[in-house]
Amino acid sequence: MKIAPVKTPVVAKKMFPNYVWDIATTNKELYLTFDDGPTPEITNWTLDILKHYNAKATFFCIGNNVEKHPNIFKSIVKEGHAIGNHTQNHIKGWKTKTKDYLKEVIEAQTTINSNLESFKASSVTFFRPPYGQITPKQGRKLMEAGYQIVMWDVLSFDWEHNISEEKCLENVISKSKAGSIIVFHDSLKASRNMMYALPKVLDTFSKKGYVFKSLS
Repeated sequence: MKIAPVKTPVVAKKMFPNYVWDIATTNKELYLTFDDGPTPEITNWTLDILKHYNAKATFFCIGNNVEKHPNIFKSIVKEGHAIGNHTQNHIKGWKTKTKDYLKEVIEAQTTINSNLESFKASSVTFFRPPYGQITPKQGRKLMEAGYQIVMWDVLSFDWEHNISEEKCLENVISKSKAGSIIVFHDSLKASRNMMYALPKVLDTFSKKGYVFKSLS
């Protein structure tokens, strides 16, 4: 069931101006992001499609999934994509005490950083709250700790089983513009819609002269 609009309203962005909702640019650039991985087969497939279009993206990884699938995580890094923190166990911020929420983020951070060390990669500073749920206090504490909280401009709703593959594609094609941060999921739940829509999104916008960049 949809709980948010496909396109983030301007009023929401103004209410939380310190969060990253999109990237200000006049260039033909789009920012694909993938939540909830790494996931066997799904993440590997995603990396292959991105490579085919010479596209870069940002993967917001669950710490527990990184622990389970370190080789897939390392493949993301090897391919030159950016990494973000998505908590250790994909918890809901609105139902979690701030100290426990921060503990989840730190645990995921430790897992991610330990796997980045072998690549001499920079420590991740991007964070996306699962379900988009984060309290003002949680957000403030994380920003004080040096995190950039990344939300989105366009939701594909690829995880929603009641939305068709075609509708998922339409959500992205019709609402994205230069600088949009777009949310997909490299997860089993979203795989049907994501695996249908992603290649078509890449193909459509590439033909229009857009490039796909990771957050930096």
